[in-house]
Amino acid sequence: MRVALEADRDTFALWQGLTPLGRNEFICWVDDAKRDKTRARRIARTGEELREGKRRPCCWPGCIHRTDKAPSAWQQAVLIDKQAK
Repeated sequence: MRVALEADRDTFALWQGLTPLGRNEFICWVDDAKRDKTRARRIARTGEELREGKRRPCCWPGCIHRTDKAPSAWQQAVLIDKQAK
C-alpha cells in the first residue's frame, strides 16, 4: 500500500492530509481483505477514493479496532461475533 501511495506525489499528499484515524480506516479496510486480489483492488481503490476527496473508505462500516466508540450492531453481529466462532 505504501509503494502504491508514494508512487503518485499528489495521492501521497492527500494521504498525508488525512487524520491518523482516517489513515487507519483505509489500512484496516485493505488489511481486512482475505484474498490478495481483493487486497490489491482495495489498494488501488484507496488512491481513487483519495483523489475523489473521500477521507474514509466508501461502504466501510468502520474499523472494529476503534476504541473511541462502541461497535455498531452490524459490526457486532457480522464482524466481531463471526471472528469469535
